[in-house]
Amino acid sequence: MRVLISVDLEGISGVVHPTETNPDRYDYERGRALMTAEANAAVAGVLDAKPEAVVWVADAHGSFRNILPEDLDRRVHLVRGKPRPLGMLAGLDEHTDAVLFVGYHARAGAGPAVLAHTISDAILDVRVAGRPLGEIGLNAAMAGHFDVPVVLLSGDDTACAEFGELVPSAVTVAVKQTLGQAAAVALHPQEVRELLRHAAADAVARRASIPPVKLAGPLDVEVDLYGPYMVDLAVLVPGVVRVGGGRTVAFRAADVAEAYRLVQLLVQLASIKPG
Repeated sequence: MRVLISVDLEGISGVVHPTETNPDRYDYERGRALMTAEANAAVAGVLDAKPEAVVWVADAHGSFRNILPEDLDRRVHLVRGKPRPLGMLAGLDEHTDAVLFVGYHARAGAGPAVLAHTISDAILDVRVAGRPLGEIGLNAAMAGHFDVPVVLLSGDDTACAEFGELVPSAVTVAVKQTLGQAAAVALHPQEVRELLRHAAADAVARRASIPPVKLAGPLDVEVDLYGPYMVDLAVLVPGVVRVGGGRTVAFRAADVAEAYRLVQLLVQLASIKPG
């Protein structure tokens, strides 16, 4: 059995502010230590349920170089660094049996929700077949492209609700109750780790009853970008067109995999500043 655990940082217990998620800020080292500990709790739960499992952990925040390798459970394979295929889901393929989302956050525009955004501040919204999808939805659909279920998500209560709408039968662990974009009532980190370990074991044990998220192609995708100059760059990509004014682009993708990769490309183009 093979399991992929994708670990983000904004949805980790106790993390509520950008200073805890940004390597250039004073509180980042605490944030990454908490992130590593919650990754370890999920790993322990998976291996409690399936001792024979091969577990991959994908560092899925920012630079993808946040988890402390020396403090991570030695039984796992760590995927870190970028750019890389499938971004937050690096390591996913048709041989994967289950995916877990740890430390995830709600999509841009959701709220109240702690540190809600979609991939980058350059993205205001992503709509696939008319449905708004953030990182939770896009990554769940990408896993579904390989017929792999996402069996667990941990994050704030808004992120858990967003995931619950997609996969009602999956397991969620609400590690904090959101009060706003940078405020929450959080459980103690040790309490969260215990909850997460038990939840991960439960989720993996009943993975067969949790369906993958399936989006049949072709798919019409719209992306709202923060700056008009970002749109100017985006429409240089074949198949991407400007729609609905100065901040929205659209394209048609053959399937989820194509849509996922093109959204990732648009995010990278949006990071280029005008000369």
